[in-house]
Amino acid sequence: MTDCEVLALHRDMVKRASVTGTEADLADWVAEKLGEVGAEVTRIGNSVIARAGRGKRLMLDSHLDTVPLSQGWTKDPWGAEVIDGKVYGLGSNDAKASGAAMLAAFANVAQNGGPCEVVLALVEQEETTNIGTLNALHHLRSVGWVPDAAVVGEPTGLQIGVAQRGLLLLELVATGDVCHAARAKELGARNAILALAKELVKVESLDLGPDDPFLGSTTAQVTVLKSGDVHNRLPAEAIATMDVRTVPSLSHDELVALVQDQLECEVRVRSKRLEPYACPADDAIVLAALAAQPGAKAFGSATLSDQVHFHGIPCIKVGPGESVRSHTTDEFVLEEEVVAGARFYERLVQEFAKS
Repeated sequence: MTDCEVLALHRDMVKRASVTGTEADLADWVAEKLGEVGAEVTRIGNSVIARAGRGKRLMLDSHLDTVPLSQGWTKDPWGAEVIDGKVYGLGSNDAKASGAAMLAAFANVAQNGGPCEVVLALVEQEETTNIGTLNALHHLRSVGWVPDAAVVGEPTGLQIGVAQRGLLLLELVATGDVCHAARAKELGARNAILALAKELVKVESLDLGPDDPFLGSTTAQVTVLKSGDVHNRLPAEAIATMDVRTVPSLSHDELVALVQDQLECEVRVRSKRLEPYACPADDAIVLAALAAQPGAKAFGSATLSDQVHFHGIPCIKVGPGESVRSHTTDEFVLEEEVVAGARFYERLVQEFAKS
């Protein structure tokens, strides 16, 4: 595709509203475009999967959905207005720039027959449940297709994300004795709130395991407190939600056990499914990406993405645009970034095929 065709593709994607749960129109359009280049297309819900080429197997994965519209926009969120080389629109940066660039690179493979076999997955619900990529991988495995490597398209400034933090949600729970507040002292009643407060003081000094060379240390923050419903009665329990951003040095089960050993309160697991991810820095897909983008560096990403689903498969996170613009009012991406993304993915396919 020419630069103008890549940019037109991107603007057409931005003009189609696709807040999570409403991706159908955009998915229809993507499937039509892929059909036009002769690709084998599969539809799973509002996710679109296409295959083309021969040779080593590479998966290109990005998402169609956007976050909901926020207040304060001064541009048409679905206008794809271009001002001074900036394309404005909801999802223009996250992640329709990656989606359009990947689609363009895939079209090149479909039209020229190689140099490797590529699956393009543009999926639904990444911003909420991450179910789109999970379903795509299940489908591919069911037909005997497992990628040798994968690329997740997210705005990284074309830097190479080789590691990604996970998310572990814990609840710290302290129990107490329910009684009238005026009688609590004479009854020797245990106050659940005070018991939990003593535990929360320990959070900042918790040992959360070894550091990761790309991601640094696991972090933990208390984000929600819940207890009691009236002023004159001691509550039965007090609960604090702890948001833990994890690194690959410990599994989530190991980390839960480590936290429980250091606290006297009960530690409950609310969610542990989003494990951290790490790709070896010397893997073929990493080296291919570095060769395709001279001057780029490998880094560890603090933000979650569909890279979380690629355990056991070498996978990098890389795409046009900048993460700091994601989910912002008057979101934009530079036209030159979109074109550079398409050319990068094209070179990446070539470099990976040679590896």
